[in-house]
Amino acid sequence: MVVCGDDGLAHRLAAELRGVYREQVTLVVPPAGRRVRQPMAGRARAVSAALLGRVVTAVNRGNGTAAAGERVVEAAEPTEAVLAEVGVERAAALALVYDDDETNIRAALTARRLNPRLRLVLRLYNRRLGQHIEELLDQAAELAVGAEAVRGGADADIATTVLSDADTTAPALVATALVGTSKVVDAEGLLLRAVERRPPRPGEVADPGLCTLALLSATSNDPAGAEGSEDSGDQGPRLLPDAATVAAATGRGAVVLEQVSYSGPPLPAGRGVVPPFGSLFSLRLRWSLAGLVAAVVALAIALTLMTRDHPLHATYVTLLDLFGINDPAHHDSTGRQVLQLLSGLVGLLLLPVLLAAVLEALGTFRTASALRKPPRGLGGHVVLLGLGKIGTRVLTRLRELHIPVVCVEADPEARGMATARRLRVPVVVGDVTQEGVLEAAKIHRADALLALTSADTTNLEAVLYARSVRPDLRAVLRLYDDDFAQAVYRTLRTAHPGALTRSRSVSHLAAPAFAGAMMGRQILGAIPVERRVLLFAAVSVRGLAQLEGRTVGEAFRAGAWRVLALDTAGRGDGAAEPGPGVPGAGLVWDLPDTYVLRGEDRVVLAATRRGLAELLGRRGRDRAGA
Repeated sequence: MVVCGDDGLAHRLAAELRGVYREQVTLVVPPAGRRVRQPMAGRARAVSAALLGRVVTAVNRGNGTAAAGERVVEAAEPTEAVLAEVGVERAAALALVYDDDETNIRAALTARRLNPRLRLVLRLYNRRLGQHIEELLDQAAELAVGAEAVRGGADADIATTVLSDADTTAPALVATALVGTSKVVDAEGLLLRAVERRPPRPGEVADPGLCTLALLSATSNDPAGAEGSEDSGDQGPRLLPDAATVAAATGRGAVVLEQVSYSGPPLPAGRGVVPPFGSLFSLRLRWSLAGLVAAVVALAIALTLMTRDHPLHATYVTLLDLFGINDPAHHDSTGRQVLQLLSGLVGLLLLPVLLAAVLEALGTFRTASALRKPPRGLGGHVVLLGLGKIGTRVLTRLRELHIPVVCVEADPEARGMATARRLRVPVVVGDVTQEGVLEAAKIHRADALLALTSADTTNLEAVLYARSVRPDLRAVLRLYDDDFAQAVYRTLRTAHPGALTRSRSVSHLAAPAFAGAMMGRQILGAIPVERRVLLFAAVSVRGLAQLEGRTVGEAFRAGAWRVLALDTAGRGDGAAEPGPGVPGAGLVWDLPDTYVLRGEDRVVLAATRRGLAELLGRRGRDRAGA
């Protein structure tokens, strides 16, 4: 396996392949002087100095020499000579996880030419471009080795997979910040929705959903409790528990599967910003217009009663008076003269209102693409720091959930500014470490803070300052190193036991999906369960001794993998579906435990990292074939 990258994801991915899948890995990274600067804790301000002194060791740990089973090659760029040197011609898979999309695409084209049978995994932020690149590289492989070899022959694992760390981690970050938010995996039209539920109160019966994916740690509902990881023992989270374990688990929250279905195609994004009609005029101006209309109606009614004129003609005469038409009522009654004077007065009032309406409409269209400011009285919102790759995806996800958001970004030209304008989300432009910036984002009335900038110290300082303003604020930090994230979490938990604090490493959340794709499997997505990760994969049953010929109940292995659904769309054998499914989609999500899995079946399963490695790893398959 060859991994090329310039940030923490490359190191985390190499460790995942080496530690979980037991693969030999060659890691290509830039020279020390040209690497992306890894955020170091020693640069924080005085407000965070005491905390950073406790965790700086965690940041520096593990950044030294290569581990056993890993070869490290330093190269400024993944050129053809570099790829040849690391043995791409003989490699089983290549992951290109540079932060720059163009670098990954250029290297992928070169690698496909050097080794048409190579399995490629690319990190691309641009999803539409990623789809085209994936098709292009697969077509190149078909032309080189034959279409049948790519689609179903001996080399069926030859494929290109395009993933985005932003898309992988955004749902996890949103779900961490918001209690009760669904954790969604949506890939290639397949939608899996899970939700975290608190333990039932005495006398209540918990809704098990379709199945229980995980039991949370015993301390997960305690703000001062530790988050569980793979080393937490029995008190930590239990992934894919059996029915007996679920029944015996009292006082624990759970992650349950709510839905497995096919999702429709996403709605196309609008090209222009068209503000709604109601936003063209302010509320005060609309009330003024309504008052003028009511005055005209009242004057017309009064004229009708006095002159016994027809209502339409009375309205017409009133409008003539209103617009100052020269028809003075010299010889009319006193009432008619008074009404004419009142109509003229209303006409004078109408002119500035009409002028204000025109100016407001022009101003609204002129500023439709400008950034909005947080409105007065805003509360119960989420403050999002950073509109880079991760922050932009998180912002989109929050707005899909109809959650009010206020963004804070120091760079007016940041990637997510256009998205914020399109979604009409308030943005505060300024350095979050400066006084008054978080206050402008109404942090004192916010429900949660998501610190997702690329600088660890900025995220940490923002959370510490926000906690000084509101000690019970729910806070989620994005940190470079997972060890550092755990150390920060433990310290903040001790300092603020009454507030929920979560720290997350983006590379830790994204690496399992990239590693699974490098093993040649269709990884649909991942759902974080505290500090563990549950993967969802679509696999063919043929050749897997743990699945083929077994019933769904027999194939289930607690703590390792579980079959969730059966995809019958591509079987073409006319076999009856074994249970309820989605019309026209061929997806059977409520499989009976007695259904026997056949070689032609394709299933969607949930698995732990080590369970997937055991079930689908190259070495496991070789041993099974032997």
